[in-house]
Amino acid sequence: MVVPGSLWVRESSTSLPREPDQSLLEKEEHKEGKRLSQAQRMSRPSDVPRLTPQYCFNERALRVRADFLRLSRGMIDDSIVQKLNALVKPSRQGFSPSSTAERQIRPSSNSLIDEQSCQSFKEEILFQSWQTRSDVLDYCAGVALDPWDPDLILRKIESAKERERVVDERLDPYSGRFFPKEARTESLANLIRNERSIENIIRTRTWGLVSERCGDTRNWDDALNQWRLNWSTSTMAPLASSKERALFAQVVKNYENKQFKKGLKAADQILRKVPDHGDTQAMKALIINSQGHTDEAFALAKVALTHDMKSHICWHVYGLLYRSVKNFEEAIKAYKFALRMEPESQQIQRDLALLQMQMRDYQGYLQSRRAILQARTGLRQNWTALAVAQHLSGDLAGAERTLSTYEETLRSPPPKTDAEHSEAVLYKNTIIAEMGDTARALEHLDAIVKNNLDRTAVMEMRAQYLLRLERMKEAEAAYRALLSRNAEYRAYYIGLQSSLGLNSTDVMPLKQMYQEFAAKNPKGDAARRIPLDFLKGDDFRAAAEQYLQHMLHKGIPSTFNNIKALYTDIWKRSTIENLVESFAATHAENRDDPVETKVNGETSRLGSSVCFFLAQHYNYHLSRDLTKAMKLIEEAIASNPESVDYHMTKARILKHLGNIRKASETMEKARSLDERDRYINTKAAKYQLRNDDNEAAINNMGKFTRNEAVGGPLGDLHDMQCMWYIIEDGESYLRQEKLGLALKRFTAIYNIFDIWQEDQFDFHSFSFRKGQIRAYVDMIRWEDNLRAHPFFSRAAIAATKGYLMLHDRPHLVHGSLANGFNGTLDGADAAGRKKAQKKARKDQQKQEQIEAEKKDAKKTAGASTDGESRKEDKDPAGLKLLQTPEPLTDAMKFVNPLLEYSPKNIDAQHVGFEVFIRRKKFLLALRCLLAAHSLSSSNPTTHLHVIRFCHALRAVSSPLSPDILKVVTAELTPIIPFDQPLSPFNSDFIARHPSSASHVHAFLRARHLLDASSAEAQNKKDLLDTLQFNKISLAEATVGLELLRELGVKEDGREEYKVIARKRWPEANAFESRTFPSQQER
Repeated sequence: MVVPGSLWVRESSTSLPREPDQSLLEKEEHKEGKRLSQAQRMSRPSDVPRLTPQYCFNERALRVRADFLRLSRGMIDDSIVQKLNALVKPSRQGFSPSSTAERQIRPSSNSLIDEQSCQSFKEEILFQSWQTRSDVLDYCAGVALDPWDPDLILRKIESAKERERVVDERLDPYSGRFFPKEARTESLANLIRNERSIENIIRTRTWGLVSERCGDTRNWDDALNQWRLNWSTSTMAPLASSKERALFAQVVKNYENKQFKKGLKAADQILRKVPDHGDTQAMKALIINSQGHTDEAFALAKVALTHDMKSHICWHVYGLLYRSVKNFEEAIKAYKFALRMEPESQQIQRDLALLQMQMRDYQGYLQSRRAILQARTGLRQNWTALAVAQHLSGDLAGAERTLSTYEETLRSPPPKTDAEHSEAVLYKNTIIAEMGDTARALEHLDAIVKNNLDRTAVMEMRAQYLLRLERMKEAEAAYRALLSRNAEYRAYYIGLQSSLGLNSTDVMPLKQMYQEFAAKNPKGDAARRIPLDFLKGDDFRAAAEQYLQHMLHKGIPSTFNNIKALYTDIWKRSTIENLVESFAATHAENRDDPVETKVNGETSRLGSSVCFFLAQHYNYHLSRDLTKAMKLIEEAIASNPESVDYHMTKARILKHLGNIRKASETMEKARSLDERDRYINTKAAKYQLRNDDNEAAINNMGKFTRNEAVGGPLGDLHDMQCMWYIIEDGESYLRQEKLGLALKRFTAIYNIFDIWQEDQFDFHSFSFRKGQIRAYVDMIRWEDNLRAHPFFSRAAIAATKGYLMLHDRPHLVHGSLANGFNGTLDGADAAGRKKAQKKARKDQQKQEQIEAEKKDAKKTAGASTDGESRKEDKDPAGLKLLQTPEPLTDAMKFVNPLLEYSPKNIDAQHVGFEVFIRRKKFLLALRCLLAAHSLSSSNPTTHLHVIRFCHALRAVSSPLSPDILKVVTAELTPIIPFDQPLSPFNSDFIARHPSSASHVHAFLRARHLLDASSAEAQNKKDLLDTLQFNKISLAEATVGLELLRELGVKEDGREEYKVIARKRWPEANAFESRTFPSQQER
């Protein structure tokens, strides 16, 4: 028996103790002064060959193995009649001639062998021989299934050579065919399969004779399994006294109750008397692992296995240890070994099934669920779990059949209050619908509708089925019934439109339909808002005026958010602007009219609402005029100085003006107006992080966290998985070039997604206990695309950029040198750079000291109520992440899932290219480049990457292999021929996009790459010209300022750029005298 995954590491013995070596037997016989007869020696179980992977694969060894199996069967099974006859005692009576007078058809009862002799023969000879052969076959079967075959690479190379062999088929038409050589693992697996079939036939024949002579009515496999169980128990170090057995039960109970100290004490008591008791050692290892000593636990578990390789407890514990370190593949292997020792263990079978589901091994999960169901057919959750396994593995018909089979076994219908039954039949209905049989799904739904508890789901599914079957009248009635329950759900209106056969061009029928629902629901919003999507001309103007008048008189703050989706239509956007401007003008004229200040007897809030709406309108990116927006929001604040919403909008306007500092202060003022509002508190913290004021942000967040948690407010935010804050905090540190803290935050996001993936493990059993099957299937499918979440993409891209900065500028390990030399190192001499680096190191040491003091101050919070220490972060500043010797390798942890789950994210492809081109992985870089080009061929970053890729390939020191060059040339030709000059290609690009600042930036970077001696004056002029573009954004202008430094433009040129930029963005912090990292517009 070998530890899973170690077949290629070390040799192995069989899982049972080897029979004595032949030479040793002869020595023992010689010592005893006697020699065994040949018949006695032939009755011994066969010797076990020395098992190694090489033994299984070697051709000579195969012949030896065949001889071993042949000899073993010949010595025991082929001569079973002689063996059994030898067990019969000689007759006590003499020979009687009359006994031959007539033929004996059946053996008399005297031919039965006594029970003791039979039992001894079966246990000492027959079963041991069978088990020895089973061990050889099982071992070689494991070798055949092991993926780490050292011969695999060589065989692939040989196959590739054969595939590429050039032959003249006219001379030999058969030589051109490629006959791949069968893998030796496949041939070995076929051989083992055949030998097992032969073994089953031989054992069945042998056992028939044994049961006839010994009176054993069991099947041979049941008898062998019982012997294995008895042998496993007898080989384990026994717990002789009842006290020790009670102590072992106490160890298990203490572990389950998390009383680890008591459990260790009881285990040590047992081991003092029985030091080699494998089960106790295994349980002790499990307790030690729960206390956080994983390495010690694994070492002790291996010792337990050496003492008791046939203990299912030892193997089960070994699997649990692997599961605790998230090595699910090895855990599954250990569980399978445990099941071989204890096939009837429901706990091991369940644990194996849960891990197979976690790893999405649907076929293995299906087998495990079948075994669990066969053991306990009375539990409905076992039937449902099997149906889910069949469903997820693609066998929809089998899943439906399983659920129907259980329903047929019910003697009486379940009560109406049975939520599990209600959910199961709905799940069955969804399976029928997924099969495409909508008519049968509708028929089944109508049959269960009366007794189902989820009435809303039943009504929605029925309406959808009717619509698919084009039974429009019934579908219309179904959707009207749904709208009577919830008149604000847009999907119901869309379904009703489809059932009526209406689309967006049928304006009048649609208008009448929504007017009908608006009359039925006077306080509703959906029936008044949805028509604005399809109405046009005067109809739109009238409906929009009525809708806006109603909302603005009420003073509803979300009015602009409700209608901004219409702004993609330029005419509608202009109409809305004119309408609200007219409301403002009318209100200004009639401000003192008491009639205008009352609407339906209530005070109208039209004046301030109009100012607030227009301020948001002019702040929106499709209708932006920040000067007007600021003026209007000031008027709104003057009318209501205590309004939190008005101050929040003013902060947003200041952010778009580029004044992040003042925006943060304004948002903080808004927070102070309502200190009990968690939302405005988080907005204030977010703006403070955008202003890189991390301390103020965490202080604000601390107002709504458990500050007694380990790590204070930040630790509690990590515990609550507050991802928006962690990401914003990391991006702030990235802007400040504090890469240790930045990488720490992004790694925390990575770990949170790992936790989410790990958390589904509990639901593999919980969902079946609670009967929440449809939600469970939805969760499984959501988890399959977990890392496509925007938060993960954002954190992964930022983390990759951090590692790229660390690779390109290794001095950032000591902190940002800019902090030590007046904000920049450009033009600094060696002495100045050294001085800055020294100051950066001092600042880092000071920060470490501050963190240590904080840690000491909070040590009292590090102990829980039960006296056990809580887990503390031993690297709060992320220094271990920062001091990595291979930042690009660490970046791959983020890049791989990013490219796998977000292939349509062009920023993901860009950062992937940056990593691969630095690692000189040209084919992987080309893959990212082609993906980005397919997403946006005119993207400026993609254009720059094309030039960088071609330039890198042409500048490579050693020539590329012909295969790589062939692939690159073929794939790159649609974009640019590989041998085409790059400068004309760059000039053609800017000629197509002359008025785009971002395209000009890419052009200048490419030109600098191709010709580093390009004129500084020309670079400065080109960047200054971009400030005159009509559509240049503040973010693009800030990037232009950074680009001046990259292109080597001197300080006076950058100051000139900032002077011109300040005229256009006078509020922007980025163009103040001190250079700040760029602030991205959100």
